[in-house]
Amino acid sequence: MPENKVTFTSEGQLPINMNVFMGTMGEKEIDIRNLGTQGYFTFDPGFASTASCESKITYTNGDEGILLYRGFPIDQLALHSNYLEVCYILLNGEVPSYKQYKNFCNIITRHTMLHEQITRLFQGFRRDSHPMAVMCGVTGALAAFYHDALDINLKHHRERAAFHLLSKMPTVAAMCYKYSLGQPFICPRNDLTYSGNFLNMMFSIPCEDYEINPIIERAMDCILILHADHEQNASTSTVRIAGSSGANPFACIAAGIASLWGPAHGGANEACLQMLEKINKVEHIPAFIKRAKDKNDSFRLMGFGHRIYKNYDPRATVMRAMCHKILKELNVSQSLLEIALELEHIALHDPYFIERKLYPNVDFYSGIILKAMGIPSSMFTVIFAVARTIGWVSHWKEMHDNGLKIVRPRQLYTGYTHRNFQSQIKK
Repeated sequence: MPENKVTFTSEGQLPINMNVFMGTMGEKEIDIRNLGTQGYFTFDPGFASTASCESKITYTNGDEGILLYRGFPIDQLALHSNYLEVCYILLNGEVPSYKQYKNFCNIITRHTMLHEQITRLFQGFRRDSHPMAVMCGVTGALAAFYHDALDINLKHHRERAAFHLLSKMPTVAAMCYKYSLGQPFICPRNDLTYSGNFLNMMFSIPCEDYEINPIIERAMDCILILHADHEQNASTSTVRIAGSSGANPFACIAAGIASLWGPAHGGANEACLQMLEKINKVEHIPAFIKRAKDKNDSFRLMGFGHRIYKNYDPRATVMRAMCHKILKELNVSQSLLEIALELEHIALHDPYFIERKLYPNVDFYSGIILKAMGIPSSMFTVIFAVARTIGWVSHWKEMHDNGLKIVRPRQLYTGYTHRNFQSQIKK
């Protein structure tokens, strides 16, 4: 319910009264739904100041560095939960009982296989295709296999679609990786955890056993949790916009994958790792810092700053600690981490970064961890997509549960006024 009202006046016009809604965390939203009937529309490029929907799933507070899934702090979930329990929480809003959790895990585990015809689709892609391109295409193609028997107007059908997507995305992702290597696809195993099964499908081969490192398995689970949802980001908004037309959920998720692919969104961790490799040595950092401060230089320090967070990204705190643990466990070179730590120290103490609130974000460390785990940079965003699937389907399901309304933004038209057409084609 509206807490109070605000009144706007424009020269020569009558006052416009609008309700002000108050969110559960104290945020204030002006209700502008009837503004158009009074001859006005808002202009907000990038929707930086526009709430496009009402949601109970995720809350972020960039000024205070807060990220909550259904009210639970992200660090608590990352350290004390597992990915499928977090998935249940995001989908249903509450912590599952032991019986509910086991039933949920059983459903997800037993729907991981893909239709055999799907495997033939991969042969239509070039072997050197980017895995995100393949993932986007294959996920969209799943709509052809789950369409006629799916009625999104029925709640239990929407729930089933959510289960299928959550179950099958790791299988699709692993197949994208195997196809790029020219290795045979590995079938999912029902005796493994969600993260363990994903690692097995990616790294095992038919001619020898693959032993899953429990520390790597836990790290993958943590990475999936940290990336599971992040409010109304570009890809989630894309899924909601596509879903608002009543489109097939697999097609909606494919649209989200396409949006996630961009370097300003899901591809940021890949770009951050490339930057660290380019710097190469700690002693080279000052030169790159100088370039980053030069407004005439195109070089950018990736992994710093965030559209939402004007404080330390809470996910980065967890990722930083995990980074040390993984590198120690695998006994790999820590040169990239040393560069990252020095960059972080500079960012937290240099007035240039402090004034601009350019703190390290989650992408700053995730690339180092994934590389240490043996995952190529081309797969970083694919793993992001696997993690974010639960966020996408939770928002898609919530949107339908709350009553579907097709998204139709307005625009500020700055083109020609009315003019008469006269053909310039000589006859």
